Amino acid sequence: MKIEHLQGLISAPFTPFDSNGKLDVSLIPAYYTFLKRNGITGAFINGSTGEGVSITLEEKKAVAQAWADCSNHDADFKVMVFLGGTCLTDCIDLAKHAYEIGLYAVSLTAPFYFKPANVDMLAQACIEVGKSVPNMPFYYYHIPVLTGVNLPMFDLVQALDGKLPNFAGIKYTHEDFMDFQSCMSYENGKFDMLWGRDENMLSALVLGAKGAVGSTFNYAAPLYYDLIAAFNANDLVTARALQQKSINMIRLLGKYGGISVGKAYMKVVGLDLGAFRLPVKNMSADQFELFKKDVESLNFEDFKSK
Repeated sequence: MKIEHLQGLISAPFTPFDSNGKLDVSLIPAYYTFLKRNGITGAFINGSTGEGVSITLEEKKAVAQAWADCSNHDADFKVMVFLGGTCLTDCIDLAKHAYEIGLYAVSLTAPFYFKPANVDMLAQACIEVGKSVPNMPFYYYHIPVLTGVNLPMFDLVQALDGKLPNFAGIKYTHEDFMDFQSCMSYENGKFDMLWGRDENMLSALVLGAKGAVGSTFNYAAPLYYDLIAAFNANDLVTARALQQKSINMIRLLGKYGGISVGKAYMKVVGLDLGAFRLPVKNMSADQFELFKKDVESLNFEDFKSK
């Protein structure tokens, strides 16, 4: 399989729910159109931002089908599906479903209840799932802050190279720049390394990253494209200032409760995708009014997605 190196901003979409917390896939076509309008080049669905660990197997398939229905005609918009990690049989089921409906790629994270003891065991899990869709790119999703599995990805790349022909690369959501660069440099850049920390994008660009997957790209894509343009023009003063704007925006997630605050940002840009499911905490109506004032103080209108 020829490994494609994806470029640009790939969104990690939120999963839309109605006011009763039920899945509402009817919102996905408008969501896709919104992302396209803002230059987004793909979607990493059912991941952390998409509450993939909080939705059922049937819901995951329904979300995947909805994205396939509205984007499969678009060769410039790649949709990859997060499979999960705890039950490999379910992961294989989801991978085969993604292939059957014509999506671009699948992604697996480390099993995070019974955790792999070493890289060899993690590689075995990847091979077991990846070989079920041999004609589909397979990405590993490295996010140790949530999985608790913090093994060197450089070791995993070496363990999978030659043993899983459709291994395409890693969605790298961690701050180990030494490990990330080593993976980037492996075999003259053989594998596709997608950066996953929006607040550290400038540092990843310095190392040569060309593609990134992020949650804040949903509502602030222009900010990041301006950052990339400044970096490419060697205007590091502007690039650093734009990265700081990103950091200031992301700090509000911590102030108002964490990952669920992303859906509040989406409401500000005009897409009401509902609330997060338990056990994630959502902000109250009063907190949302305070949040909007804080967002306004960031001059969010100047760089938000529209």
